Amino acid sequence: MEIDSEKIQQRKLSDYNNLDERFEIQKEMYRGQQYSQIYFARLHLMRTLLYSLAPTWKPHLPVCKVLGLEEGKECIIVGTLFKHMKLKPCVLDEYSKERSVTPLVKPHNFMHPDDHLILEDESGRVKLAGSALSPAIYVTGVVVALHGKETSAGEFFVEDVLEAGLPPQIERPFELKENKYVVLLSGLSIGSSLANPLQFQLLVDHITGHLGDEKEAAQIVHVVIAGNSVEFPRKLISGQNLASKDQSTLYEPIKELDIMLNQIAAGVSVDIMPGLNDPANFALPQQPLNRCLFPGSAPYNTFRSCTNPHSFDVDNIRFLGTSGQNIDDLDKYSEAKSKLDFVERTLRWRHLAPTAPNTLGCYPFTDRDPFLIETCPHVYFVGNQDKFDNRLIKGPEGQLVRLICIPKFCETGIAVAVNLRNLECHTISFSIQLS
Repeated sequence: MEIDSEKIQQRKLSDYNNLDERFEIQKEMYRGQQYSQIYFARLHLMRTLLYSLAPTWKPHLPVCKVLGLEEGKECIIVGTLFKHMKLKPCVLDEYSKERSVTPLVKPHNFMHPDDHLILEDESGRVKLAGSALSPAIYVTGVVVALHGKETSAGEFFVEDVLEAGLPPQIERPFELKENKYVVLLSGLSIGSSLANPLQFQLLVDHITGHLGDEKEAAQIVHVVIAGNSVEFPRKLISGQNLASKDQSTLYEPIKELDIMLNQIAAGVSVDIMPGLNDPANFALPQQPLNRCLFPGSAPYNTFRSCTNPHSFDVDNIRFLGTSGQNIDDLDKYSEAKSKLDFVERTLRWRHLAPTAPNTLGCYPFTDRDPFLIETCPHVYFVGNQDKFDNRLIKGPEGQLVRLICIPKFCETGIAVAVNLRNLECHTISFSIQLS
C-alpha cells in the first residue's frame, strides 16, 4: 500500500524560551525573615519608576514624603496602599469561632461601605480622603503616586492618582505569515466528580491530530495547562497515615494525568503549571510539580513542569500567566464588573499579585519582589475561571496585550487557542451529554 505523503500533515515548528527563572526559589533560605522586606523592595522599585513619571504628570508639584506633608500645600506623595477593611477575616477570630456553636459563614466578598485607604512609606502613614481614589478598586499592596494636600483633620485629600501603567513591551515579530496556535487550558480536576475522562481524551485527540481537522492540529505548536490538573478526595488528605489501598487511590488521578500528558508530549511541547489543588507548595510562586510524578511524560524533552506564575516566549511572542489565585484573591477584597477588569488592573499596577503577602500566601523574599511585571507580555492569561473571556488592550507606547480568562475544563469542556500571528483567540469546545 502506498502512502500519499502530501496528505500527511507535518506539525509546524516554533522557538520556545522559558523565562521562569525569577519565579524559582533556589538559593533563598527561610531564616525567620519578616514580610516587611518584600514590601520595602516593592516600594523601592516602584517608587523609582513613579518618580520618573511624576515630572511629566504634574511638573509644577513637589514630591514629598508622608512625614513632610504640610497642611494646605499641594504635593505628590508615593507609597504603598493599605486598605482598612471592616469585614476582613482575622486569624484570631477564626480561631475563636471554630470553638463556638455558631457556624462560620464565609462571604464571597469582604467589601464594606466603611472601608478606607491609607498610604504608607518608610517615614509614616496617612489616611486618604476624596473621591479620586476608590476603596472598591484598590487593594493593600498597590504602589501609587497621589496628587493632593493635607487637610486640617490630618488626612490627605486626593485630587488625582498616577498608576505605573503598562510596562515597556518587546516588539512583536512581523514575519509570522502563517497561523500557529498555543492552546491554553486549566482546571482539568482529574479525580473529581465533575471530571469526564472522555472529554479530556477528545481534547488530546484533537491536539494530536487523531480527531477532526489534521491541518488545524498541525498548527498547534504549544500547549499550556494552567493549574488544578488533579483533585484528591478530601478524606484522604487529612494528614493521617494512609492504608496501602488508599495510597493507590490517591495516586490514581496523577497516573491518569500522566497517561494523557504522555500522548500530548509525544506530538507537541507541553507546559504544566501547579495550581491550588495540585501536589505543590501552597505559597506563590508555586514551584514546578516534581517530575517523578510523571514517569511516562517526563522522559520527553517536549514536557516541561513549570512554576506558577509562568512566563515564556513562543516565536518571540511573550506569554505571562497564573493559575488564577491572584485574581480570585482580588475578587474577595475589591470589586469589578468582570474578572478581566481584575486582570487588566494587575497589568496597569505592574504587579501580578498585589495582595501577596497580605491575604495571598507568598514566599518571604528579602531583596526582590518577583511578582513585579517589568516587561509587558503580548498574552496575559489567568486559569481556573468560571467562564471564557478575553480583551485586547492598547498602551500609550503601542503595547498590545491579549487578556484571557481560561475557564475550568472539567466544568465547561473549553480550551483556548491563541494565534501567534495576530493574537486573536478562539475556544475549542468538547461538550458531552451524559445520559
